[in-house]
Amino acid sequence: MNNHVLRPLLVVILLVVLVLIVRAFYVPKSFGVHQRGYMYGWYRDANVEDWKKFKVKYQGTDYCKDCHAKNHETIMMTPHAIIPCEDCHGPAVDHPSDPAKLTIDKSRELCLRCHYPLAYPTSGRANIRGVDPEKHNPGMECSLCHNPHKPGLEGLK
Repeated sequence: MNNHVLRPLLVVILLVVLVLIVRAFYVPKSFGVHQRGYMYGWYRDANVEDWKKFKVKYQGTDYCKDCHAKNHETIMMTPHAIIPCEDCHGPAVDHPSDPAKLTIDKSRELCLRCHYPLAYPTSGRANIRGVDPEKHNPGMECSLCHNPHKPGLEGLK
């Protein structure tokens, strides 16, 4: 082989060998795909117990619907039904005991995360009714006029 082919080939081989040596020392022995194949992908088996002790912050909409049946029922009939409660109300990690009531973000920016007019023709975002924040009641909270649990014209207060 010519030197212009051999030298780069040797460099690549040395780099691969170096990466394998570093990997042997750096990656824990318990890291890999374990007893259930690729169901959970790659993970470190030694810290499974640590994750079992981890406190889940987001509970999901089913957690909210038992105590807040009226709001859950009305919102499930609206376009907002696809939005988890905790996207607006925050994580329900210690609810209902602490805090007794979740903090509700009533800022205009929260609504504009979805309702700012963005023309993306290939995404579903173009189907969401946009609001021009410069022209539509600038500086006011959206929830002063609109009920987020009843969005649309029927949601006006």
